[in-house]
Amino acid sequence: MTLNKKKIIALIPARSGSERIKNKNIIDFFGKPLIFYSINSAIKSSIFDKIVVSTDSSKYAKIAKKYGAEVPFLRPKKISKSSSSDYEWVKFTIDKLAKKKQFFSHFFILRPTSPLRSEKTILRAWKIFNNVKTESLRAVEEAKQNPGKMWSVKDKFLEPLLNYKVNNQPSYNNQSKVLRKIFVQNASLEISSVDVLKKYKTITGKKIVPFFTKGYEGYDINYPSDIKLFKLEMNKKNLPK
Repeated sequence: MTLNKKKIIALIPARSGSERIKNKNIIDFFGKPLIFYSINSAIKSSIFDKIVVSTDSSKYAKIAKKYGAEVPFLRPKKISKSSSSDYEWVKFTIDKLAKKKQFFSHFFILRPTSPLRSEKTILRAWKIFNNVKTESLRAVEEAKQNPGKMWSVKDKFLEPLLNYKVNNQPSYNNQSKVLRKIFVQNASLEISSVDVLKKYKTITGKKIVPFFTKGYEGYDINYPSDIKLFKLEMNKKNLPK
């Protein structure tokens, strides 16, 4: 179907089988379930035609609806495993909505584990996406540990992960500041044209523009220690209002 204008859907993944933190997506986080912050920032950005939480849990669905998201159907358990790819649930959701005659040109993925992504973050990313001829955008930040100093073990001996030289020396024998600047993706957000799902059978196209998160925009909660660290470094005042 040809769309006359851009129609954007926010997809918020919230499967129930998290292992490192039980019920991670709905844990109490300064008085609100963690998923609230992603729903709230999506609503306040005012750019989405639809905000959908993809979950396999009726309990999660009830919470998501309470805070303003839609859960038009539950995600099948077979694509809600820890080994399931993002492509599976994204394609399932887009296809299911298409059968209901609901079509979209672009989708955002807003993961609940990134509660400090505000509506301003979303709007800045959307502006960058529209200013570059690209198929996808992905949030990244500079890696704290450079892979130029990383190793694997082969036949009981160390083997450099990357084999390149700087100043005529192996990367691992140099100061980090002279190595290639490397970026790692974070959980803040992703944007893609819906067309990439069919064209590449993945959630990203071949052209991916970087979105450099600022400060704690890409803060990701995956381990109990992440929550403790957050509470040590920050407080409720820093949360998106």
